[in-house]
Amino acid sequence: MRLRALTVLIVLLAVGLLVACATNPDRQPPLRSTANVDLQRYMGAWHVIGRIDYFGERGDVASEDVYSLDKDGNVDTVYRYRKSFDADSPVRTLNSVGLVQPDSGNAYWRIRFFGLFKADYLILEVADDYSWALIGQPDRKLGWIFGREAVMPDALYAELLGKMRGYGYDTSKLLRVAQVPEQLGKPGFHE
Repeated sequence: MRLRALTVLIVLLAVGLLVACATNPDRQPPLRSTANVDLQRYMGAWHVIGRIDYFGERGDVASEDVYSLDKDGNVDTVYRYRKSFDADSPVRTLNSVGLVQPDSGNAYWRIRFFGLFKADYLILEVADDYSWALIGQPDRKLGWIFGREAVMPDALYAELLGKMRGYGYDTSKLLRVAQVPEQLGKPGFHE
């Protein structure tokens, strides 16, 4: 009797798994990076030109990640941002550490926040001159477009959106981040 109950349970679990897969036909395999990143060239400030909105960066303007290598080969990260361009809106910071994963071409990091939480960081692609970079996560729930300059030409931004689409992202979810006050209210920029 116990064997029969176990068999029924296994069959029900298998059917449930098949139904779940069949009802999610858009499911994509986890995103992986094939980029080879020169960490020395990647270090420094990167402006967040575009991103998928989520609670951690919602409402941020003039945001950037600043990377530096520590003595152990980890990446110290300082996320700098403001909540508005008002004179009384201070620059805020959030520190984290990126642990570069072995055999990843330096393109896969595990970011550690507050020593407690970890998140995947994939450098999907970086310009030959390291002027822009595309960042993602394996499940494609979050993604970013980075630039070395605060203002990115519209044509380049459109080209990079196309590249993100090629990586399987729904680019309608990417918001352009205002880096200078003049960008507020322009089409495509978040409010």
